[in-house]
Amino acid sequence: MGLITNILFPVDFSPSCAAMGAYVKRAAAMFGARVSLLHVFDPASHSGLEMYVRAPGEIAEEREEIARERLRSFLGKEFPAPEYPRLLAAGDAAIRIAEAARKGFDLIMMPTHAGTFRRMLLGSTTAKVLNDADCPVATSLHAETIAPRPPAHREWLCAIGLSADSERVLRYAHQAAEEAHVHLRIIHAIQAADRSLPVRLELAEEMETAEMRAAREQMEALQRRVGSRAPVRIAAGPIKQALIEAARQSDADALIIGRSARPGSEGRLQDLTYAIVRDSPFPVISV
Repeated sequence: MGLITNILFPVDFSPSCAAMGAYVKRAAAMFGARVSLLHVFDPASHSGLEMYVRAPGEIAEEREEIARERLRSFLGKEFPAPEYPRLLAAGDAAIRIAEAARKGFDLIMMPTHAGTFRRMLLGSTTAKVLNDADCPVATSLHAETIAPRPPAHREWLCAIGLSADSERVLRYAHQAAEEAHVHLRIIHAIQAADRSLPVRLELAEEMETAEMRAAREQMEALQRRVGSRAPVRIAAGPIKQALIEAARQSDADALIIGRSARPGSEGRLQDLTYAIVRDSPFPVISV
């Protein structure tokens, strides 16, 4: 069985969500995966005036019927209902998305809603899903303005550190790239001693520091364990800026990064993950 066979596509009928459909279609084609559309509605979303003239149960039933009808017709041409199941749930959107994903889905794909996401990421549904979901989550900040690359263009980046979790992340990226017939490249950032210096990329071998050479050797050992032979690019500078700059100078379709493996109070959405998902120039797959 492949790594990605069932994709969950949460929808809220927004322009960002409609634009995300093209990314979902491409991912489904690359992996031969099924897609299910999920909408979560709030049965208690009513005005005070409605409460005076109608019973709460009647209002909730109407909200459900409206949501069901909108879900049935949303992206109908791109995802015909007979071929792409529609799932409807009530309650908190992030909680219900994470719950639904645990029922046999391998990947969640959703936009980040650029404006609000940049200002208050931790209050967004996407951020909560990134924190709570057990499976990988693919997000795109620019879905409304940037379309997926042509099908023939298949290049991914994988940002790898040297932590205990790095092997898991690289193993996932390597397997996914092989299944999707994608060219994989690795980027690794080293914290520069002088944080005021600009990010340095593609240094000549004789200019690399001992730390950079040691990191390259560790990357080679990591790739041998995974069975990967991806080209490695090492950047020096503030970690977040170095990774983002390395990504910006690439011609990739997506960036794969790791999330913390620990759910719960500490959460999966760590500061570095937050920053990369927010600022990446192209879609991010958080695993």
